Amino acid sequence: MTAQIIDGKAFAASVREKVAAHVARLKDESGITPGLAVVLVGEDPASQVYVRSKGKQTVEVGMNSYEHKLEANTPEADLLALIDKLNNDPAVHGILVQLPLPDHMREDLVINSIDPAKDVDGFHISNVGLLGTGQKSMVPCTPLGCLMMLREQLGSLSGLDAVVIGRSNIVGKPMAQLLLGDSCTVTIAHSRTKDLPGVVGRADIVVAAVGRAEMVPGDWIKPGATVIDVGINRIDAPEKGEGKTRLVGDVHFESAAKVAGAITPVPGGVGPMTIACLLANTLTACCRANELTEPDGLTA
Repeated sequence: MTAQIIDGKAFAASVREKVAAHVARLKDESGITPGLAVVLVGEDPASQVYVRSKGKQTVEVGMNSYEHKLEANTPEADLLALIDKLNNDPAVHGILVQLPLPDHMREDLVINSIDPAKDVDGFHISNVGLLGTGQKSMVPCTPLGCLMMLREQLGSLSGLDAVVIGRSNIVGKPMAQLLLGDSCTVTIAHSRTKDLPGVVGRADIVVAAVGRAEMVPGDWIKPGATVIDVGINRIDAPEKGEGKTRLVGDVHFESAAKVAGAITPVPGGVGPMTIACLLANTLTACCRANELTEPDGLTA
């Protein structure tokens, strides 16, 4: 068996097209333009690249992009004051504070100062609680993207056996809640799970989000299973030359692709979906704030 490759780049492009079409209708019918505010504190190079990409894609789908860049030594109180201002700005429908924050800032305090209705990252404790109790919430972008790809690939997920490897607040736990919401039988596995190969081996759906390079080999995968690899790990690549590296996922792609029914590659799988779902969440937040019809197929 050779697995079907789930093209995250192409799927993310289709999500952005849907967002752009809905934004255009929104502008025509109501005169409202969704707005996303991104706050970057400090000079982290990876964060700077990510924020630039978010701003570019926000504008490309017809939304307003508001970027706020603060020095690394900015007092925590100043960041909280900025968030309060954005909370009260009707032109801003989504607020994202880029992580990680400098050491002197309390991440939980900052995240929970964002208006839950504008929390397009889905990290606010209120949104975590709403998702966990099956109520309408803002959903973290990466798990939402994984869910969209699974629905596209499999149709109904009802009754399928799903294993999520990883228990982080950002991916593992919300991913499990979303799969439960689609009536899967869900197991959250992790590094201390007894007989991890056996647990993974019975799953129709495997979502690997543990952060360990190529931890899941192909012989753990049930034949025909759908594998979503959230991991992004950089490893040495001597075949490319001295000091060179390459990106791999949490799943050993070559061996798993021989067994699985479908699999996401790394790179080019889950990664592109994260910003696409951030845009979808901003549009959803705008529609909810104005009591307008939410975009079809772009929410959990």
